[in-house]
Amino acid sequence: MSAAIRVSSVVTSRYATALLDLAADKKKVEKVEADMKDLGAMLDASSELRDLVHDPRISKSTQKKVIADVVKKAKFQDITNNFLNVLIENRRLNILEAVIKRVHQELAAMRGERIAKIKVAQDLTQKQIKELEASLAKASGSTVTLDIQVDPALLGGMVITLDSRMIDDSVAGKLERLKLAMSRGSNENQVKNLSEVV
Repeated sequence: MSAAIRVSSVVTSRYATALLDLAADKKKVEKVEADMKDLGAMLDASSELRDLVHDPRISKSTQKKVIADVVKKAKFQDITNNFLNVLIENRRLNILEAVIKRVHQELAAMRGERIAKIKVAQDLTQKQIKELEASLAKASGSTVTLDIQVDPALLGGMVITLDSRMIDDSVAGKLERLKLAMSRGSNENQVKNLSEVV
């Protein structure tokens, strides 16, 4: 998913918890989770939909009309439809991406899954995501859910954080390590040269 707008984690958590509580009451957690996944994919794929979600100049009525079309075409649950309308009514549609991410995190925690934070320079394909999930699950011995963030500053590669372990395989990270190594080498040479002078 594209980088979610930075919002208060308290606000995001409140909306995500409310949605999941309602879905649990109606015994539709899995269906609402599927809706959230589909909605996240739509936001990733459509810059127009992202603009609709984030642009504060767009009126509530326009947002409601477009979201109603999306809900109808995607055949989302009534719970999902009502939730989206609450976000629009409260002028909180701009936190939708953050709420979707939080929903996935809370469901993963409930299932005892581990969450791996992945930073990449550009979006991963679905095939790459599945392969990465499988590799991390095999390495960690447990089911792993990915929390992916796109950071072009990495230049390439990725940074993986799982629990307290971090693996920096990004181009930016490699360049930084190379710079440090060269700097250390340069300092060592200076020390040798000084010892020769003395």
